[in-house]
This record gives sequence, C-alpha cells and structure tokens, in this order.
Amino acid sequence: MSDSPYILYGGPVSLYTGKVRSYLRKNNINFIEVHPNSERYLKHIVPTVGRWIMPCLETPDGRIIQDGADIIDFFDNEVKLSQFPIRPTTPVHRAVSHLFEIFGGEGLLRPAMHYRWNFDEQNIAFLESEFSISVIPKMTEGKEQINFARSSGRMRKAAVTFGVGPHSEKIIESSFAEWLELFSAHLAENAYLLGNRPTLGDYCLMGPMWAHLFRDPAPTAVIKKSAPRVGRWVERMSTYEQYDGEYFETPTAPRELVANDALPDTLVAMMHYVADEYLPEITAHVEFANNWLIEQTDLVTGTNGLPDPGARGIGKTTFAWRGIEIETAVMPYRFWLLQRLHDAVAACDAASQTAIRAAFRNAGLESILDLRTIRRVERANHLEVWGPLL
Repeated sequence: MSDSPYILYGGPVSLYTGKVRSYLRKNNINFIEVHPNSERYLKHIVPTVGRWIMPCLETPDGRIIQDGADIIDFFDNEVKLSQFPIRPTTPVHRAVSHLFEIFGGEGLLRPAMHYRWNFDEQNIAFLESEFSISVIPKMTEGKEQINFARSSGRMRKAAVTFGVGPHSEKIIESSFAEWLELFSAHLAENAYLLGNRPTLGDYCLMGPMWAHLFRDPAPTAVIKKSAPRVGRWVERMSTYEQYDGEYFETPTAPRELVANDALPDTLVAMMHYVADEYLPEITAHVEFANNWLIEQTDLVTGTNGLPDPGARGIGKTTFAWRGIEIETAVMPYRFWLLQRLHDAVAACDAASQTAIRAAFRNAGLESILDLRTIRRVERANHLEVWGPLL
C-alpha cells in the first residue's frame, strides 16, 4: 500500500469527526485532516457521498468512505491497521462496547448541543473563530460573521430536534453532572471503559466528549472543575503517546481489559445511566419507525423512502424522559448502529447470549436487545436505506 497519508475530511468543531480522529491517533495511522471548506471536499467529496457531512475519509488510492463507523471498520477489518483490538473477543465486553458505540454517538447529543448553543457569553467568540476556519469558506470578516449567524442558526434549530429547550435545560445539566460523576468514579480504577486499553465504546464517546463538551469553553469548565479524571480521559484519547501514567508504574506494563469478561460495578452504574438517559428515546424511535414503515406502502427497498435521498430524519416523536416529555428527531442511522449490537449478540453461541442478557438485565437494559425495526437499515452509496421487510 502507498505510504501516502489518508485524508480525513472533518473539523475540530465536528462531533462525529472526534471519534475517528481519536482512533487514527491512538493507532498511529498516518493521516492529515482537511477542513470541509476545502475545494477538494466541496467539489469532489460532497458529490461522491451525496450530501455535506462529516467525517469522510479518502484513501491513498482515491477510495471515499463516509461515516465514522465505516471508517473505523475499514481500518480494523480491511487494512488491519488497528494497534489495539477495538472489539473485545469476549461476548459481554463486545456487546457492551457496541452499547457505548450507540450511546456515545447518539445518547449524549442533548448535553453536547445544550452546552454549545445555550452559553453564548462563554462560547460565542470561540465558536465564531472555529467555524470560520473549518466550516465556513474563506471570505471577508463581515461576511464570515453573517455566514456564522446563518450556520449557527441551523445548529440551534438542530439542538431543538434533539430535545434541547427551556423546559429541559436544567434537567440536561443535572443529567450531565450525573454522567460525569459516574464516569469519574469508573476512571478511578480503569483507564478506559473496559479496562486499560481503549475499545470501540471509548472512541465513540469521544465524539461528543471532545468536540462539544471538552473543547467548548462552557462545558470544559464544568468538566475541569467537577470531573478532572474525565478530562484526563479525553486528553488520553486524543493523543498518540501513552498518557496513562496514573494507572501504571512502568511504561511497558500490559494494557489489558478487565479479566474474565467481567463488568466492574462502576461500569454497570454507567450502563444504568444509559438505561435512564437513552433507552426511553431509542424505544420510542423504534416504535415510531415501525408505524411509519407500515404506512409507507410504496416504499422501495434500497431507498430511504423520502423525496431527498440524503435526508436523515423520518419525523419526530415524543416520549417521557426524566419526568418530562420531550420530542426528538427519528433518524434511521440510529437503528443501523443498534443492529450492530444485535448482530454482535447473534454471532455468539447460546451460553454467551445468556451471559449478555444477564449483564444487560442487571443494568436495566435487556429490552434494548429486542428492539427491532420491521425493515433493517442498510448503507448503500454512503447513504442510509431500508432493506426488505423482515
């Protein structure tokens, strides 16, 4: 293979670029990052993938891969450049890693969007600068401000579609404080989610935890004040070098996962948090999607069933969350991630599936193993599409 670097099209402000950048760095993969306001991205990558979206990867031989999960799969499965096995070989650990793949990408969107867009006094100067260098095409300062106002306006509206609003803001903040407390307690004895090396779930948590919740001024102050261990985890996940001296007496100590496929009590507590924070949402979304699919009597297999092939959402639904009712957008991409958990469990033998169910039941999460849409979500030509009826 060519020694030329891989090209990652993304930006520091991008949530989903965060997990890919972390993976590439931790595995010492040769890459350069190019902003999505570049001519190459706008004139070649966007037409190829069918929408303006980050992250995208261009290989030295010109192949284009869109989506963080597909990019990590490419390196882990095809070219086999992962230095750390990111998918545990034991069944419970593998299932838990996929659980945090879903939750990392989708379950922390409320605090990520709230802390980015509802703290202008702390954030706005930083965000204007960040967006101007990585998202908004180069232009005069006056026009940059106009374009930032336009693009940030779209993102503020997107925050609402994730359940962020005046009625939920204080609950989001208390929920995020709980998350930091639980994660910090876990990191007292473990460098990463499943022990002392990063796995898939760690990389996926880095999406929201890096771009929005650690780099933006308002939330990073919260983390550094109340959960410095979590801050060090974020820094550890963003570096090439070993940055885990607080866990090891010698630099060459083995980086192993928790023995015997066990789950520390602190991780089980984090899984209980996922049950409270995200299980009601994904359950409501699957129910909405199944009703929507039943109504789409003319839906063509291999399409998203919408006028715009690149559209990501099929509607909105309401559900009870932490004592209030909120409304969020239903996106088939989440079901595709959920299927990755289901497929990992289905690949196990009966005894292993029993062990997985027991672990998830203990954390209040067993029902997530049975959530199914009546059509599988597939990815074709960089887009999410519906498969045949099951």
